[in-house]
Amino acid sequence: MTDTIPRAEELGRVHFIGIGGAGMSGIARIMLMRGIPVSGSDAKESSVVTTLRAQGAQVSIGQRAENIRDVDTVVVSSAIRESNPELAAARVRGLQVIHRSLALASLMVDRRAVAVAGTHGKTTTTSMTTVALQACGADPSFVIGGVLTATGTSAHEGTGDVFVAEADESDGSFLLYRPTVGVITNAEPDHLDHYGTWEAVREAFVEFCAHVGEQNGTIVACADDPGAREIAEQAGQTGTRVLLYGQAPESDARIVGFREGASGAEFSIELDGQVHGPISLQQPGAYNAANATAAVCVAHELGLSVTAAISGVESFGGTRRRFELRGAGRGVRVYDDYAHHPTELTAVLTAASSVVDPGGRVHVVFQPHLFSRTQNFKAEFGTALGIADEVVVLDVYPAREDPIPGVTGAIVAAEVPHDNVAFLPSFADVVPYVVDRVRPGDVVITAGAGDVTLLGPEIVAALSTA
Repeated sequence: MTDTIPRAEELGRVHFIGIGGAGMSGIARIMLMRGIPVSGSDAKESSVVTTLRAQGAQVSIGQRAENIRDVDTVVVSSAIRESNPELAAARVRGLQVIHRSLALASLMVDRRAVAVAGTHGKTTTTSMTTVALQACGADPSFVIGGVLTATGTSAHEGTGDVFVAEADESDGSFLLYRPTVGVITNAEPDHLDHYGTWEAVREAFVEFCAHVGEQNGTIVACADDPGAREIAEQAGQTGTRVLLYGQAPESDARIVGFREGASGAEFSIELDGQVHGPISLQQPGAYNAANATAAVCVAHELGLSVTAAISGVESFGGTRRRFELRGAGRGVRVYDDYAHHPTELTAVLTAASSVVDPGGRVHVVFQPHLFSRTQNFKAEFGTALGIADEVVVLDVYPAREDPIPGVTGAIVAAEVPHDNVAFLPSFADVVPYVVDRVRPGDVVITAGAGDVTLLGPEIVAALSTA
């Protein structure tokens, strides 16, 4: 790995374009902890920017060519276009420009790396793994694409030799990592704007597994997901160690006795002929039982205590925007979730159905993310939303994409298989609509990867004053 990936300390003075983003800020924070000079820019002030400045970063608001001074390396994400003035200035000056994933890989050199990959579930599983390893006394370094609710942080430079990272497959950049343990939570069609076909997505995960094999490492994969299981089994045929987890009979770490408890999922894990449990999580849903089991498997593969790892996942207080309780009013609970793929949405709404009061209803406010994903999965989104009793669909959050003619939230709303659905393109209409339709015992979920998250507190406030 050291032959192809530079050490972070070899990057010199590092500038991050979009330093306030979840992925960028964590890398910047660890570089600062290692004494590497860091600068950056972002579109607006934020608590993240304030924290980075307090740690010693020089952060400018607004992206301008003059921000690229006294810099050796410029870090970009896939969202940064070549027309960006800072990137253009870096190109003119001949500076080293690297992708965010390479910057992250540079931090993992000489560490036992744990890379958590998958079409969805990465952030929660990475977070649970981090907390599990902390409970084992490993003090791992970590970079998560979300914020741990308990600590309010997304990254930390630990004293141990383990580095836990969320491995984003969206643009193929996760193939830069050379982990000791590679987790695959699931694998199915997504990010087709980059890959084009499911086969290309699948082949990327196969290559990810090959890199784990090169390190004589272990693939920890979910046996309940057909895509992940097939990819892992193929890796096993090449000699890579594979540990399957889930409720499937063929799982090496098998979830048994799953049920929804009063506060979250309850289950046991059968591993190496021993049953560990019962385990009680603070989060509901079979998918969270699977995520927690993956975390325990990682600890097992690193030679750490399974018992301590289980204590860690039981103490896990959640990650922001992952079935996060935003508040309650008039007997109605309001949650927020990052779900932006049909499978994620299905899992979240199923979990919501399991925690709603008897006789209560599930309301969802969903914001489609990316025009291409909305176009490709409109029918699947409609089916998933049909799990909820009441549905509001917002317009598409474009993120990095330009509009596609005819692709709006309305095409998703039209696919919902019941009549309790409304397409509300204006945020101003959402809160009064929802507040008028809820009743005590109901649950409201705001879901999506965009700014739909802003609506949760507004709904709570409106319920509290109504």
